[in-house]
Amino acid sequence: MSAQRRVERVVVLALEGVYPFELGIPSRIFGAADGHYEVLTCSVDGRPVRSNADFTIGVEHGPEILATADTVVVASMAPAHIPVELPTEVAAALALIRPDARVVSICTAAFVLAAAGLLEGRRATTHWQVTEAFRRLHPDVELDPDVLFVHDGRILTSAGAASGVDVCLHIVRTDHGSELANAVARRCVVPPFRDGGQAQYIEQPVPQSGAASTAATRAWALERLDEPLALTDLAAHARMSLRTFARRFHDEVGLSPGRWLIQQRVARARHLLESSDLSVDQIAGQVGFATGASLRQHLHAAIGVSPQAYRRTFQAAR
Repeated sequence: MSAQRRVERVVVLALEGVYPFELGIPSRIFGAADGHYEVLTCSVDGRPVRSNADFTIGVEHGPEILATADTVVVASMAPAHIPVELPTEVAAALALIRPDARVVSICTAAFVLAAAGLLEGRRATTHWQVTEAFRRLHPDVELDPDVLFVHDGRILTSAGAASGVDVCLHIVRTDHGSELANAVARRCVVPPFRDGGQAQYIEQPVPQSGAASTAATRAWALERLDEPLALTDLAAHARMSLRTFARRFHDEVGLSPGRWLIQQRVARARHLLESSDLSVDQIAGQVGFATGASLRQHLHAAIGVSPQAYRRTFQAAR
């Protein structure tokens, strides 16, 4: 008889003013992961929680369930409920989390983790609209407002709303590999990995009517990642001047063309490390990095690990 599969317990903490959409993300994503996760929801006192909508949410569990969690997700709340200092009952609930448990914030819940001291000296993110307030309150946190999520050790923080989907899929991918994460994404009809950062969602001037998009050129580039693509090549394909292309690309994606290309090459390299037995040098050639050393440098800059360590993690997950 095969060994019984371990099921990861995810506990979602709902606080006053919680956004119902974000509260439901962990259950939707982890619930589609073939029984690898159990998702439970609690409040700080076991009582119903007022949402930011016109209804109250009933929960089945009190804070004691946090002590049993392998992963704790704190769902985001409306700005009016963002804490400057943690209420006593919230601090007491968070104190129940095991030291080895993974802790995740969605959107504004990063304020809760920071107020609890969990983000001190760490890199983190939150919704772009509240970054200045976050920096004023928590100068000890290395805030990166340009990304969709940050994974720093056992703590993960994500940007606004749908970035909760991104970080939950990232957790599935980290725990069980890209095949399962991609299957979950298909079941939930969401992209398995979104391009760019949240800078692309910051309010921008409306482009002129009929302005050409760089989307076709991005698709063209993704089919040629193994080639030495220069900005001139991309601009020529889009039939734009260098300046116009670079400006429009940044407006649409939130990144420069060069940085976007590196990100796509790293993403492709990660997929090959997970799904193939190709050597690091072979993967580097297939994704457009000149050498294996270049791939190692860019992968470490992106996720903080070497190709060998990354591959070992996903081989273990498989």
